[in-house]
Amino acid sequence: MSRFGSRLLAGAAALTLGLMAALPASAEWRRAESERFVVYSEGSESTLRSYMRRLEIFDRVLNVKLTNSMGEAPGRKLPIYLVGSRAGLVRVRPDVGDNVAGYYMTSREDIFALGIREAGDETLLHEYAHHFMFQNSAYPYPSWFVEGFAEYYMTAEFKSDRVLLGKPNAARTSWLAGSGWLDMRALLSTRPGKRARGSNTYYPLAWLLTHWFWGNVERQRQLDAYLRDVGAGGDPVEAMQRVTGMDITRLRRELRRYMNGSIPYQAVIMDIPEVPMTVTVLPPSADAMLLLGQRVKLLDKDDEDAATVLAEVQRQAARFPGDALAGLILARAELTVGDAAAGEQAANAVLERDPDNVEAMQLLAEHDIEAAYASDDNDERTRLMVRAQRHLGRAFQVDGENYLTFMLLARLRSGQSGYPNDNDLATLEFAHALAPQLPDTVLNLASALIETGQQDRAVGLLEPLANSPHGGGGASAARAMINEVKGITTEQDDASEGEAEPQGD
Repeated sequence: MSRFGSRLLAGAAALTLGLMAALPASAEWRRAESERFVVYSEGSESTLRSYMRRLEIFDRVLNVKLTNSMGEAPGRKLPIYLVGSRAGLVRVRPDVGDNVAGYYMTSREDIFALGIREAGDETLLHEYAHHFMFQNSAYPYPSWFVEGFAEYYMTAEFKSDRVLLGKPNAARTSWLAGSGWLDMRALLSTRPGKRARGSNTYYPLAWLLTHWFWGNVERQRQLDAYLRDVGAGGDPVEAMQRVTGMDITRLRRELRRYMNGSIPYQAVIMDIPEVPMTVTVLPPSADAMLLLGQRVKLLDKDDEDAATVLAEVQRQAARFPGDALAGLILARAELTVGDAAAGEQAANAVLERDPDNVEAMQLLAEHDIEAAYASDDNDERTRLMVRAQRHLGRAFQVDGENYLTFMLLARLRSGQSGYPNDNDLATLEFAHALAPQLPDTVLNLASALIETGQQDRAVGLLEPLANSPHGGGGASAARAMINEVKGITTEQDDASEGEAEPQGD
């Protein structure tokens, strides 16, 4: 088997304030850190340890099944926040849907997941499967397989000596049994953002096709050949017929037969390892500000609740004078949507108490870089750039594997003479290697590659993002860059995809 590697719409200010008021008066937050994860939870320590153990085992299973190794720990550990109810989800993301049990977010400031503690593992395992795939992507995968992969692994069950994989999700299979299926051609070739009749069965059908391929060794080989074919630019519908010997009508009948039989699942028997971890109790400020800080990382000046969030940050931070967490969140909020001078003061106060605080250095560096580019005074611009470079140099000394430091170093250079040179490309490569799930690291590196005449490599980098079902604006930007390299318009690209009509059941 081959290797696998947003701005939000703001909620209404009244809703945000109401949910803040509805949160428990006090909760003790804990932070657990293992080899590959950092998990925050306001629940019990035993629940947190159990959850962390399942995550580490899940990561090992993905590595064993898909990379034939235990895999090296990534340079950046994924942070996950476990909350007690939907109110915790909404506090970070006000527009979250009523039935959402968790989500995965990428922004320049952070890449993290958040889920309801008692809602089960499926949502966060689904999202972590995406995270893992993009960390280990060897070439672009079709959108149906990106989702089918995550759907297949999200139902993992953890036993004392084995992990069960591929068990059906009842809600997904009920859609397959009771609804008209999405056209197979649309499933195989429709890109993210495109809707078609029967699209409610997209996820279930992606799961079923993935499950069918992984049902025996011969079909596993066919899937590997298919992914390589499509990854090299082959038509996803024609490639399917090449590797399976079936046209889409016959494949559809085969999947119905498979679904109506006894769908197997795999048991991965393994020595379940001990999972070393450290668990610490966070200061009282975490109850008031930990999730609020994650909301600030997603905040934009144009968000309807920006003023409300800033006021809440200011109010809560005033309760915890001298607290590093509160000071850092206040600095970020002020620099993002408030008073820049107050933000600088708050960030510098954090550094006075904690000279190694990388986030405070990054906040000050980014502010200086943007102020420098906005200044018409050459001396002032130089002063700000030098100060930003000093902050980033110190941040690198403290943490040499922080993707945002590399992104800011590239931003510092982006308007300078000779950009992008070999050192700039190396900086962008480091940022992408540390955070390949973040659209900005992909787009920034691809843009520099195009500028230096490396169009083919840029397209290869952009394709996984362009095919990502959750790529959002990043996927659209990647597709636009690919079209520009190919010399075609968006309309021509859309026309090449074609329109598929649903087949009869």
